[in-house]
Amino acid sequence: MARYRGPSTKIARKFGEPIFGFDKAFERRNYPPGQHGLSKKRKTPSEYSIQLKEKQKAKYTYGMLERQFRNLFEKASRKHGVTGAVMLQLLESRLDNVIFRLGLASTRRAARQMVLHRHITVNGRMLNVPSCLLSPGDKLGVKEKSQELEFIKSTMGKRGKQYPWLDWNASSNEGTFIAYPEREQIPENINEQLIVELYSK
Repeated sequence: MARYRGPSTKIARKFGEPIFGFDKAFERRNYPPGQHGLSKKRKTPSEYSIQLKEKQKAKYTYGMLERQFRNLFEKASRKHGVTGAVMLQLLESRLDNVIFRLGLASTRRAARQMVLHRHITVNGRMLNVPSCLLSPGDKLGVKEKSQELEFIKSTMGKRGKQYPWLDWNASSNEGTFIAYPEREQIPENINEQLIVELYSK
């Protein structure tokens, strides 16, 4: 399966919530896509169907492929702590997600592109791997040359919501991944226990 590059609104409508952020098109049509989206009678979903849907929602939210997601889950299961919460902490520590949370990009897709185009540095070194997992204390910034680009200047100038596990120094244009977030601090509407149950079968 290749990475999904189709309409994000279609996927948001499939899950019934704006998983990619605010979406005007979703607000107008927040029912399942397709000709019979509003009127089609749906059977009561099975337990497996509910678990699978939750896993797919998490994959689409963080922009991951199946193998990547499975490997990250297995890594979480080997760590100390509640597997589901640890999995979400690892997802939040991905480089592309941290850039998105810091407000340097409007979406995770845009953040991924910034990394791939070599605009981002981690601990002073250029890094072009969006899936790289950061550790507490890691510092990231925008390359000095890239800071002159108009789309980067505009996002750095209007950062939105602040998160307690991240810090941004406006004078040096440098962000810090302070710590792994607690489960209640992560705003994504994901029931991680369903994913754990699915992979535990």
